[in-house]
Amino acid sequence: MHTPTRDPRRWIVLAILSGSLLLISMDTTILNVAFPSLVADLQPGAVQQLWIIDVYALALSGLLVTAGALGDRWGRKRLLMTGFAIFSAASLIAVFSTEAWHLIAARALLGIGGAAIMPSTLSILRTVFTDAKERAFALAVWAAVFGGGMAFGPVVGGLLVQDYGWHSAFLLNLPVAAVIVAAGLRYLPESRNPRSTGRWDWAGVAQSIVGMLALAGGIKELGKAGAGDPLPWALLAVALVALTVFVRRQLRVDNPLLQVRLFTKPAFSVAATAIFLPMMGMGAILFLVTQWFQYGQGYTPLEAGLRLLPAPLALICASMVAPTLMQRFPIRHVLGAGLVVLAAGMALPWTLQQFTDLGYPAFAAALTVMGLGAGLATTVASVTLISASPADEVSSAAAIEETCYELGSAMGVAVLGSTAAALYRGNLPVLDLDGPAAGAVRDSVGEAAHTAQQLGGAVGQALLETASQAYTLAITPAFLLAGALAVAAAATTWALIPHDLRPTEDH
Repeated sequence: MHTPTRDPRRWIVLAILSGSLLLISMDTTILNVAFPSLVADLQPGAVQQLWIIDVYALALSGLLVTAGALGDRWGRKRLLMTGFAIFSAASLIAVFSTEAWHLIAARALLGIGGAAIMPSTLSILRTVFTDAKERAFALAVWAAVFGGGMAFGPVVGGLLVQDYGWHSAFLLNLPVAAVIVAAGLRYLPESRNPRSTGRWDWAGVAQSIVGMLALAGGIKELGKAGAGDPLPWALLAVALVALTVFVRRQLRVDNPLLQVRLFTKPAFSVAATAIFLPMMGMGAILFLVTQWFQYGQGYTPLEAGLRLLPAPLALICASMVAPTLMQRFPIRHVLGAGLVVLAAGMALPWTLQQFTDLGYPAFAAALTVMGLGAGLATTVASVTLISASPADEVSSAAAIEETCYELGSAMGVAVLGSTAAALYRGNLPVLDLDGPAAGAVRDSVGEAAHTAQQLGGAVGQALLETASQAYTLAITPAFLLAGALAVAAAATTWALIPHDLRPTEDH
């Protein structure tokens, strides 16, 4: 049997790709702590604030499929370098922004650059690592960097914003991108899919972009406006139609943008589910816990970011152990166990709340257990998903995987965040406040904290304590629902993944 030659640069390539992914994943969450000072400086309106937050994820989600196919045809290294050029230009625009629309445009360009970078990292990694065991380790590093970067974003953002202002959250991108581009031009190999020939499918591109933008926008609007607003349902209907037409077209054309037939493989479909459902839970929990730290406990952005550290540290440790466990035990048991551990961590705050008042130690323990479960589950799922894909279809697999991460997190914030918001309003007692102030307090815990600060004194402190207690009682049932999603993913894993599947072995 012919053994493929191992690329002597593969570990340098892994370091470059990890640095690329770290920058993109941190940029997803770094704005969370920079946002208050940004709003105070630029004073955007309510709609502009939503666009500043959402446009990055919308552009990223909408273009992942197209970017993966473009890399196959144009060259993955070339697309990665182009993505960093766009990302750097966008960061520079953001640094010098003096109006809200400048920053909205910069965030949209950041999303476009990120969409070009993300599928290329996995595609190049799959091409360079030809040995299954080494590839499993490389994918474990990829998963650890991606998950850790999202969680480290608020910490790094807090450190920078506290001393240097919100511009520094974007300024950080420039030197890091310069180093990655310089190293990438020298060490990254170029690769293409030899089957990507013929005419470019412009109709498919339009269908995928419209469908993914409508889907991501509908999910986000559902979280903000609630189920009673017709706009999110209209967007989701557009997404359903556009994506249905897109899938049917991809099944007919000779050179599809996305290999949707990958979903006919049980291992691939289960792995995608094992990323999407836990990311719904983790995305919502990290959002809700960050709110609880800042508004419920009064921590500064930096203090809140530091208190999230148990999750990424545990995630990184579990990701590094995952390849060894995958070699010793059946994949279905390792993935299933990781999902069960994740569910246990998500259920822990609600369980402890039945016996005692919750403080930071309870959340620190929960974040640690969640990090261990998420690190194990997402790493195993990523290795399984990529290994179940033929080498010439890896760009489609990469686009699908990263879409699961992005849309899973967005849907979690929308659905579970809305659930927590409804429970928060239900837990608030009748308030002795005038109409506008009472409405603001019921709108969100952030508005309650702002109102309490305006009132000041004993009245403000009492209001903050009431809102904090109502919010604490609201988020733990949402955590429990997130745990149920992880349990559902575990059940699917044990039911559908073949007993003899070994993605860390060459076939």
